[in-house]
Amino acid sequence: MADSNSAAFTPLDRVGMAARLARDVPEGWYVNLGIGIPTLVADHVPLDREVIFHSENGVLGMGPAPAADHVDPWLINAGKQLVTLRPGGCFVHHADSFAMIRGGHLDLCVLGAYQVAANGDIANWATSENDTAPAVGGAMDLAVGAKRLWVLMEHQTKDGRPRLVNALSYPPTALGAVKRVYTNLAVLDVEARGFVVRDIVPGLSFAELQARSEAKLHLPS
Repeated sequence: MADSNSAAFTPLDRVGMAARLARDVPEGWYVNLGIGIPTLVADHVPLDREVIFHSENGVLGMGPAPAADHVDPWLINAGKQLVTLRPGGCFVHHADSFAMIRGGHLDLCVLGAYQVAANGDIANWATSENDTAPAVGGAMDLAVGAKRLWVLMEHQTKDGRPRLVNALSYPPTALGAVKRVYTNLAVLDVEARGFVVRDIVPGLSFAELQARSEAKLHLPS
């Protein structure tokens, strides 16, 4: 139930969500962006800030989406979206790309998700045994291979069900892997006690955020 004392609020749109996460990526990190909303993050890191984006199809040093008159049809990310290459960027063999992932060389992976549990479990590849992708794909490797995993997703489903849950009800991608969650309503860290709220969109109260979440939320100590 909404808190009647809370002011009106505006959830972030997908561009706003990506821009919010991009603000927190430190200089010099090697970062993989998953399919969906995470791919927008590359569009919001200033070109004078060195963040090296990796795509598992074999791109290192990926830049933002190209302008309409500078499209290279052969340069795509893992989601088959057109991208650019920043100065010093390169192409590598698919096996070398996964060696970077599995060897622990990525500072961060950003994935979309259907659900994140209070203990950091993530489900992002299927919603049921009857509705599955052909395979988990690179997400499983990225979730356990990167030094840290952040999730970028809507706070609720289209029909209002919470995505921050006590335990996954969808097939898991990785267990205990998520360190931080960015939604259209808040930023939350995953700690031993569960979800700790670090930021909320203006006008939304903590009580309202809790009402939109299944898992118990905590304020910073």
